[in-house]
Amino acid sequence: MAKSVTTYEKPFPHISLADWYAKQWELQQNASFRNAEAFELRNAGKIICSETMVKTMWDTYMNNTRLADRVTELSRWRELFHSLLNKLNEEIKFLQDEKIDTEKELETLNYPLQLIAECISMRDCRRGTELTHDEADTELKKELCVIENIKKFLTDRVQAAWEKLNRLEEVRFQMQLEIEDKDETIKIEKENLDLDRTCANISYKPNALRTPKGSITYEAWLEHCRYIKMLGDNELSDVYNFREAMNVMRERARNDIKAQQDVTDFSLRKRIYQTQKARNELEWQKLKIQKEMEILQKEIVRLENALMHKIDSIKCAETRLENRTYRPGFELCRDEAELGLKDEVVQLRQTEKDLIRMLENSKGAYNNLESLLLQVDGNIDDKQHSLATDVMCLDMRAILKTGDRTRLPNETDRNIVLTRMEKEIPLEL
Repeated sequence: MAKSVTTYEKPFPHISLADWYAKQWELQQNASFRNAEAFELRNAGKIICSETMVKTMWDTYMNNTRLADRVTELSRWRELFHSLLNKLNEEIKFLQDEKIDTEKELETLNYPLQLIAECISMRDCRRGTELTHDEADTELKKELCVIENIKKFLTDRVQAAWEKLNRLEEVRFQMQLEIEDKDETIKIEKENLDLDRTCANISYKPNALRTPKGSITYEAWLEHCRYIKMLGDNELSDVYNFREAMNVMRERARNDIKAQQDVTDFSLRKRIYQTQKARNELEWQKLKIQKEMEILQKEIVRLENALMHKIDSIKCAETRLENRTYRPGFELCRDEAELGLKDEVVQLRQTEKDLIRMLENSKGAYNNLESLLLQVDGNIDDKQHSLATDVMCLDMRAILKTGDRTRLPNETDRNIVLTRMEKEIPLEL
Protein backbone atom coordinates (compact mmCIF):
# COMPACT_ATOMS: atom_id res chain seq x y z
CA MET A 1 0.00 0.00 0.00
CA ALA A 2 1.36 3.23 -1.12
CA LYS A 3 1.76 5.92 1.55
CA SER A 4 1.39 9.57 0.65
CA VAL A 5 1.79 10.89 4.21
CA THR A 6 4.38 9.83 6.66
CA THR A 7 3.11 9.37 10.26
CA TYR A 8 5.17 9.15 13.36
CA GLU A 9 4.06 7.34 16.62
CA LYS A 10 5.72 7.06 19.95
CA PRO A 11 7.51 3.87 20.48
CA PHE A 12 5.40 3.07 23.53
CA PRO A 13 2.55 0.70 23.76
CA HIS A 14 -0.86 2.36 23.50
CA ILE A 15 -3.60 1.49 25.96
CA SER A 16 -7.04 0.44 25.14
CA LEU A 17 -10.15 2.54 25.55
CA ALA A 18 -11.27 0.43 28.45
CA ASP A 19 -8.00 1.07 30.17
CA TRP A 20 -8.42 4.74 29.43
CA TYR A 21 -11.85 4.74 31.12
CA ALA A 22 -10.36 2.85 34.02
CA LYS A 23 -7.61 5.41 34.39
CA GLN A 24 -10.16 8.20 34.35
CA TRP A 25 -12.24 6.53 37.01
CA GLU A 26 -9.15 5.96 39.18
CA LEU A 27 -8.19 9.60 38.95
CA GLN A 28 -11.70 10.67 39.84
CA GLN A 29 -11.70 8.38 42.83
CA ASN A 30 -8.26 9.65 43.96
CA ALA A 31 -9.36 13.26 43.53
CA SER A 32 -12.53 12.68 45.54
CA PHE A 33 -10.52 10.92 48.28
CA ARG A 34 -7.90 13.62 48.42
CA ASN A 35 -10.53 16.35 48.45
CA ALA A 36 -12.38 14.62 51.26
CA GLU A 37 -9.06 14.12 53.13
CA ALA A 38 -8.14 17.78 52.64
CA PHE A 39 -11.61 18.80 53.79
CA GLU A 40 -11.21 16.67 56.92
CA LEU A 41 -7.76 18.07 57.54
CA ARG A 42 -8.98 21.63 57.08
CA ASN A 43 -11.84 21.11 59.49
CA ALA A 44 -9.55 19.36 61.97
CA GLY A 45 -7.06 22.23 61.67
CA LYS A 46 -9.75 24.80 62.30
CA ILE A 47 -11.01 22.80 65.26
CA ILE A 48 -7.50 22.42 66.68
CA CYS A 49 -6.75 26.11 66.16
CA SER A 50 -9.99 27.10 67.81
CA GLU A 51 -9.59 24.67 70.68
CA THR A 52 -5.93 25.49 71.28
CA MET A 53 -6.68 29.21 71.06
CA VAL A 54 -9.41 28.88 73.64
CA LYS A 55 -7.25 26.63 75.85
CA THR A 56 -4.27 28.97 75.51
CA MET A 57 -6.39 31.96 76.36
CA TRP A 58 -7.90 30.21 79.36
CA ASP A 59 -4.52 28.87 80.49
CA THR A 60 -3.05 32.34 80.16
CA TYR A 61 -5.96 33.84 82.04
CA MET A 62 -5.77 31.22 84.82
CA ASN A 63 -2.01 31.59 85.12
CA ASN A 64 -2.36 35.36 85.21
CA THR A 65 -4.94 34.90 87.95
CA ARG A 66 -2.61 32.52 89.75
CA LEU A 67 0.27 34.98 89.39
CA ALA A 68 -1.95 37.81 90.66
CA ASP A 69 -3.07 35.66 93.59
CA ARG A 70 0.55 34.78 94.26
CA VAL A 71 1.51 38.45 94.21
CA THR A 72 -1.35 39.17 96.63
CA GLU A 73 -0.28 36.34 98.93
CA LEU A 74 3.34 37.42 98.82
CA SER A 75 2.33 41.03 99.46
CA ARG A 76 0.23 39.93 102.44
CA TRP A 77 3.13 37.95 103.93
CA ARG A 78 5.49 40.82 103.16
CA GLU A 79 3.26 43.31 104.99
CA LEU A 80 2.98 40.89 107.88
CA PHE A 81 6.75 40.47 108.08
CA HIS A 82 7.23 44.21 107.66
CA SER A 83 4.91 44.83 110.60
CA LEU A 84 6.80 42.25 112.67
CA LEU A 85 10.09 43.86 111.62
CA ASN A 86 8.89 47.29 112.78
CA LYS A 87 7.80 45.83 116.10
CA LEU A 88 11.14 44.04 116.40
CA ASN A 89 12.99 47.30 115.74
CA GLU A 90 10.94 49.02 118.43
CA GLU A 91 11.52 46.21 120.90
CA ILE A 92 15.24 46.20 120.12
CA LYS A 93 15.36 49.95 120.78
CA PHE A 94 13.37 49.56 124.00
CA LEU A 95 15.59 46.68 125.12
CA GLN A 96 18.72 48.70 124.33
CA ASP A 97 17.29 51.55 126.43
CA GLU A 98 16.55 49.10 129.26
CA LYS A 99 20.08 47.72 128.98
CA ILE A 100 21.55 51.23 129.07
CA ASP A 101 19.38 52.13 132.09
CA THR A 102 20.48 48.95 133.86
CA GLU A 103 24.13 49.70 133.09
CA LYS A 104 23.66 53.22 134.47
CA GLU A 105 22.05 51.67 137.54
CA LEU A 106 25.11 49.45 137.89
CA GLU A 107 27.37 52.47 137.64
CA THR A 108 25.39 54.28 140.33
CA LEU A 109 25.96 51.32 142.67
CA ASN A 110 29.72 51.93 142.71
CA TYR A 111 29.44 55.09 144.80
CA PRO A 112 27.23 53.51 147.53
CA LEU A 113 29.65 50.57 147.68
CA GLN A 114 32.62 52.90 148.15
CA LEU A 115 30.69 54.95 150.68
CA ILE A 116 29.66 51.88 152.69
CA ALA A 117 33.21 50.53 152.61
CA GLU A 118 34.45 53.93 153.79
CA CYS A 119 31.84 53.96 156.58
CA ILE A 120 32.89 50.46 157.68
CA SER A 121 36.56 51.47 157.64
CA MET A 122 35.76 54.71 159.49
CA ARG A 123 33.76 52.89 162.17
CA ASP A 124 36.60 50.39 162.48
CA CYS A 125 38.77 53.30 163.69
CA ARG A 126 36.77 53.51 166.91
CA ARG A 127 38.87 53.14 170.05
CA GLY A 128 38.78 50.97 173.11
CA THR A 129 35.52 49.45 174.20
CA GLU A 130 33.66 51.36 171.48
CA LEU A 131 35.07 49.00 168.82
CA THR A 132 32.09 46.66 168.98
CA HIS A 133 30.13 44.44 166.60
CA ASP A 134 26.97 46.44 167.06
CA GLU A 135 23.74 46.55 165.08
CA ALA A 136 24.96 49.41 162.91
CA ASP A 137 28.06 47.45 161.96
CA THR A 138 25.91 44.42 161.12
CA GLU A 139 23.48 46.46 159.02
CA LEU A 140 26.31 48.21 157.17
CA LYS A 141 27.84 44.86 156.24
CA LYS A 142 24.39 43.54 155.37
CA GLU A 143 23.82 46.58 153.13
CA LEU A 144 27.19 45.90 151.51
CA CYS A 145 26.12 42.30 150.82
CA VAL A 146 22.72 43.45 149.50
CA ILE A 147 24.29 45.90 147.05
CA GLU A 148 26.89 43.32 145.98
CA ASN A 149 24.14 40.76 145.31
CA ILE A 150 22.05 43.34 143.45
CA LYS A 151 25.11 44.32 141.42
CA LYS A 152 25.67 40.65 140.53
CA PHE A 153 22.00 40.17 139.59
CA LEU A 154 21.99 43.32 137.44
CA THR A 155 25.25 42.27 135.79
CA ASP A 156 23.73 38.89 134.93
CA ARG A 157 20.63 40.64 133.63
CA VAL A 158 22.74 42.95 131.44
CA GLN A 159 24.55 39.90 130.07
CA ALA A 160 21.19 38.23 129.39
CA ALA A 161 19.97 41.41 127.69
CA TRP A 162 23.06 41.41 125.48
CA GLU A 163 22.38 37.80 124.51
CA LYS A 164 18.71 38.61 123.91
CA LEU A 165 19.72 41.54 121.67
CA ASN A 166 21.94 39.22 119.66
CA ARG A 167 19.04 36.80 119.27
CA LEU A 168 16.74 39.64 118.20
CA GLU A 169 19.35 40.79 115.69
CA GLU A 170 19.38 37.29 114.21
CA VAL A 171 15.58 37.25 113.98
CA ARG A 172 15.58 40.75 112.49
CA PHE A 173 18.13 39.65 109.91
CA GLN A 174 15.90 36.71 109.00
CA MET A 175 12.91 39.03 108.75
CA GLN A 176 14.81 41.46 106.53
CA LEU A 177 15.99 38.57 104.36
CA GLU A 178 12.43 37.29 104.06
CA ILE A 179 11.17 40.77 103.12
CA GLU A 180 13.96 41.24 100.57
CA ASP A 181 13.28 37.81 99.06
CA LYS A 182 9.57 38.51 98.87
CA ASP A 183 10.19 41.95 97.34
CA GLU A 184 12.35 40.34 94.68
CA THR A 185 9.79 37.59 94.13
CA ILE A 186 6.94 40.11 93.85
CA LYS A 187 9.00 42.06 91.33
CA ILE A 188 9.60 38.89 89.27
CA GLU A 189 5.95 37.84 89.50
CA LYS A 190 4.75 41.28 88.43
CA GLU A 191 7.13 41.22 85.49
CA ASN A 192 5.78 37.80 84.54
CA LEU A 193 2.27 39.13 84.95
CA ASP A 194 3.05 41.94 82.52
CA LEU A 195 4.47 39.57 79.90
CA ASP A 196 2.34 38.51 76.90
CA ARG A 197 2.89 37.08 73.42
CA THR A 198 3.48 40.50 71.94
CA CYS A 199 6.39 41.40 74.21
CA ALA A 200 9.79 41.75 72.62
CA ASN A 201 11.80 40.08 75.42
CA ILE A 202 10.35 36.58 75.04
CA SER A 203 12.22 33.64 73.56
CA TYR A 204 12.67 29.91 73.73
CA LYS A 205 14.51 28.77 76.86
CA PRO A 206 16.65 25.67 77.21
CA ASN A 207 14.96 23.03 79.34
CA ALA A 208 12.19 25.34 80.50
CA LEU A 209 10.34 22.48 82.23
CA ARG A 210 13.24 21.65 84.54
CA THR A 211 12.82 21.82 88.35
CA PRO A 212 15.30 24.42 89.69
CA LYS A 213 17.87 23.13 92.11
CA GLY A 214 16.95 23.91 95.72
CA SER A 215 13.27 24.49 94.99
CA ILE A 216 10.75 23.40 97.64
CA THR A 217 7.08 22.59 97.65
CA TYR A 218 4.42 25.18 98.28
CA GLU A 219 3.52 23.45 101.57
CA ALA A 220 7.15 23.68 102.70
CA TRP A 221 7.24 27.37 101.73
CA LEU A 222 4.02 28.05 103.63
CA GLU A 223 5.35 26.15 106.65
CA HIS A 224 8.56 28.21 106.50
CA CYS A 225 6.58 31.48 106.42
CA ARG A 226 4.47 30.35 109.36
CA TYR A 227 7.62 29.34 111.24
CA ILE A 228 9.22 32.77 110.66
CA LYS A 229 6.01 34.48 111.79
CA MET A 230 5.79 32.28 114.90
CA LEU A 231 9.48 32.95 115.60
CA GLY A 232 8.90 36.70 115.41
CA ASP A 233 5.76 36.54 117.57
CA ASN A 234 7.51 34.41 120.19
CA GLU A 235 10.53 36.70 120.30
CA LEU A 236 8.29 39.78 120.59
CA SER A 237 6.36 38.22 123.47
CA ASP A 238 9.54 37.01 125.14
CA VAL A 239 11.39 40.31 124.82
CA TYR A 240 8.39 42.19 126.23
CA ASN A 241 8.35 39.92 129.28
CA PHE A 242 12.13 40.22 129.49
CA ARG A 243 11.97 44.03 129.46
CA GLU A 244 9.25 44.04 132.10
CA ALA A 245 11.34 41.66 134.24
CA MET A 246 14.36 43.97 133.89
CA ASN A 247 12.29 46.98 134.88
CA VAL A 248 10.76 45.12 137.83
CA MET A 249 14.20 43.88 138.95
CA ARG A 250 15.62 47.39 138.73
CA GLU A 251 12.75 48.86 140.74
CA ARG A 252 12.97 46.02 143.26
CA ALA A 253 16.71 46.58 143.56
CA ARG A 254 16.12 50.27 144.23
CA ASN A 255 13.48 49.46 146.83
CA ASP A 256 15.70 46.85 148.50
CA ILE A 257 18.61 49.29 148.62
CA LYS A 258 16.38 52.07 149.96
CA ALA A 259 14.88 49.76 152.59
CA GLN A 260 18.31 48.55 153.68
CA GLN A 261 19.62 52.12 153.70
CA ASP A 262 16.74 53.14 155.95
CA VAL A 263 17.43 50.18 158.27
CA THR A 264 21.15 51.03 158.35
CA ASP A 265 20.46 54.71 158.99
CA PHE A 266 18.04 53.77 161.75
CA SER A 267 20.65 51.50 163.34
CA LEU A 268 23.23 54.30 163.09
CA ARG A 269 20.81 56.79 164.67
CA LYS A 270 19.97 54.22 167.32
CA ARG A 271 23.66 53.64 167.98
CA ILE A 272 24.23 57.40 168.12
CA TYR A 273 21.40 57.67 170.63
CA GLN A 274 22.83 54.82 172.70
CA THR A 275 26.30 56.35 172.55
CA GLN A 276 24.96 59.77 173.52
CA LYS A 277 23.02 58.22 176.39
CA ALA A 278 26.09 56.30 177.57
CA ARG A 279 28.27 59.42 177.21
CA ASN A 280 25.79 61.54 179.15
CA GLU A 281 25.65 58.85 181.84
CA LEU A 282 29.45 58.76 182.00
CA GLU A 283 29.61 62.54 182.20
CA TRP A 284 27.15 62.38 185.08
CA GLN A 285 29.30 59.71 186.71
CA LYS A 286 32.34 61.87 186.07
CA LEU A 287 30.72 64.78 187.86
CA LYS A 288 29.83 62.50 190.78
CA ILE A 289 33.39 61.11 190.86
CA GLN A 290 34.88 64.59 190.77
CA LYS A 291 32.55 65.70 193.53
CA GLU A 292 33.36 62.61 195.58
CA MET A 293 37.09 63.20 195.00
CA GLU A 294 36.75 66.74 196.27
CA ILE A 295 34.97 65.51 199.39
CA LEU A 296 37.46 62.67 199.82
CA GLN A 297 40.36 65.07 199.40
CA LYS A 298 38.94 67.26 202.14
CA GLU A 299 38.47 64.17 204.27
CA ILE A 300 42.11 63.17 203.66
CA VAL A 301 43.23 66.63 204.74
CA ARG A 302 41.04 66.33 207.82
CA LEU A 303 42.47 62.87 208.59
CA GLU A 304 46.03 64.16 208.12
CA ASN A 305 45.31 67.01 210.50
CA ALA A 306 43.75 64.60 212.97
CA LEU A 307 46.76 62.29 212.60
CA MET A 308 49.15 65.18 213.24
CA HIS A 309 47.05 66.09 216.26
CA LYS A 310 47.25 62.50 217.54
CA ILE A 311 51.00 62.36 216.89
CA ASP A 312 51.48 65.50 218.95
CA SER A 313 49.23 64.06 221.64
CA ILE A 314 51.24 60.81 221.65
CA LYS A 315 54.45 62.74 221.90
CA CYS A 316 53.01 64.73 224.79
CA ALA A 317 51.79 61.62 226.63
CA GLU A 318 55.04 59.70 226.05
CA THR A 319 57.04 62.74 227.15
CA ARG A 320 54.98 62.87 230.34
CA LEU A 321 55.61 59.19 230.96
CA GLU A 322 59.30 59.64 230.25
CA ASN A 323 59.54 62.64 232.57
CA ARG A 324 57.80 60.73 235.36
CA THR A 325 60.51 58.03 235.15
CA TYR A 326 62.89 60.52 236.72
CA ARG A 327 60.94 60.72 239.96
CA PRO A 328 63.26 60.02 242.90
CA GLY A 329 63.03 57.20 245.47
CA PHE A 330 59.72 55.92 246.48
CA GLU A 331 58.07 58.60 244.40
CA LEU A 332 58.65 56.38 241.38
CA CYS A 333 55.43 54.54 241.83
CA ARG A 334 52.74 53.26 239.42
CA ASP A 335 50.02 55.55 240.49
CA GLU A 336 46.78 56.35 238.74
CA ALA A 337 48.43 59.13 236.78
CA GLU A 338 50.94 56.67 235.33
CA LEU A 339 48.20 54.16 234.57
CA GLY A 340 46.12 56.87 232.99
CA LEU A 341 49.02 58.15 230.91
CA LYS A 342 49.89 54.62 229.75
CA ASP A 343 46.28 53.94 228.89
CA GLU A 344 46.22 57.25 227.03
CA VAL A 345 49.36 56.31 225.10
CA VAL A 346 47.87 52.93 224.19
CA GLN A 347 44.62 54.55 223.09
CA LEU A 348 46.46 57.23 221.15
CA ARG A 349 48.69 54.66 219.42
CA GLN A 350 45.61 52.63 218.45
CA THR A 351 43.93 55.78 217.27
CA GLU A 352 47.05 56.64 215.27
CA LYS A 353 47.00 53.22 213.63
CA ASP A 354 43.30 53.60 212.90
CA LEU A 355 43.84 57.06 211.45
CA ILE A 356 46.84 55.86 209.39
CA ARG A 357 44.81 52.91 208.08
CA MET A 358 41.86 55.17 207.34
CA LEU A 359 44.17 57.70 205.71
CA GLU A 360 45.77 54.99 203.57
CA ASN A 361 42.35 53.64 202.64
CA SER A 362 41.17 57.15 201.82
CA LYS A 363 44.23 57.80 199.69
CA GLY A 364 43.76 54.42 198.02
CA ALA A 365 40.12 55.26 197.36
CA TYR A 366 41.17 58.63 196.03
CA ASN A 367 43.74 57.02 193.76
CA ASN A 368 41.10 54.53 192.62
CA LEU A 369 38.70 57.38 191.96
CA GLU A 370 41.44 59.23 190.09
CA SER A 371 42.19 56.13 188.01
CA LEU A 372 38.48 55.66 187.42
CA LEU A 373 38.18 59.30 186.44
CA LEU A 374 40.98 58.86 183.91
CA GLN A 375 39.25 55.72 182.62
CA VAL A 376 35.93 57.53 182.45
CA ASP A 377 37.58 60.45 180.65
CA GLY A 378 39.14 58.03 178.20
CA ASN A 379 35.82 56.25 177.75
CA ILE A 380 34.03 59.56 177.27
CA ASP A 381 36.65 60.56 174.73
CA ASP A 382 36.22 57.19 172.96
CA LYS A 383 32.47 57.62 172.97
CA GLN A 384 32.81 61.15 171.70
CA HIS A 385 35.06 59.87 168.93
CA SER A 386 32.62 57.04 168.21
CA LEU A 387 29.74 59.50 168.27
CA ALA A 388 31.54 61.81 165.84
CA THR A 389 32.34 58.81 163.63
CA ASP A 390 28.72 57.63 163.52
CA VAL A 391 27.43 61.16 162.93
CA MET A 392 29.96 61.59 160.14
CA CYS A 393 28.86 58.26 158.64
CA LEU A 394 25.23 59.34 158.86
CA ASP A 395 26.03 62.69 157.23
CA MET A 396 28.00 60.93 154.50
CA ARG A 397 25.11 58.58 153.86
CA ALA A 398 22.68 61.50 153.54
CA ILE A 399 23.97 61.91 149.97
CA LEU A 400 22.40 58.53 149.11
CA LYS A 401 18.89 59.82 149.86
CA THR A 402 17.02 61.40 146.98
CA GLY A 403 13.49 62.61 146.30
CA ASP A 404 11.12 62.53 149.25
CA ARG A 405 13.81 60.75 151.28
CA THR A 406 16.06 63.82 151.18
CA ARG A 407 17.15 65.00 154.59
CA LEU A 408 15.13 67.97 155.83
CA PRO A 409 16.94 71.21 156.70
CA ASN A 410 16.38 70.83 160.45
CA GLU A 411 15.48 68.07 162.87
CA THR A 412 12.22 69.76 163.94
CA ASP A 413 10.78 69.54 160.45
CA ARG A 414 12.04 66.00 160.21
CA ASN A 415 10.36 64.99 163.46
CA ILE A 416 7.12 66.61 162.30
CA VAL A 417 7.19 64.52 159.14
CA LEU A 418 8.12 61.31 160.97
CA THR A 419 5.37 61.71 163.58
CA ARG A 420 2.81 62.94 161.00
CA MET A 421 2.02 65.99 163.13
CA GLU A 422 1.67 68.41 160.21
CA LYS A 423 -2.15 68.09 160.33
CA GLU A 424 -2.28 68.94 164.04
CA ILE A 425 0.01 71.96 163.88
CA PRO A 426 -1.99 75.18 163.38
CA LEU A 427 -1.27 77.12 160.25
CA GLU A 428 0.77 80.32 160.61
CA LEU A 429 -1.27 83.46 160.00
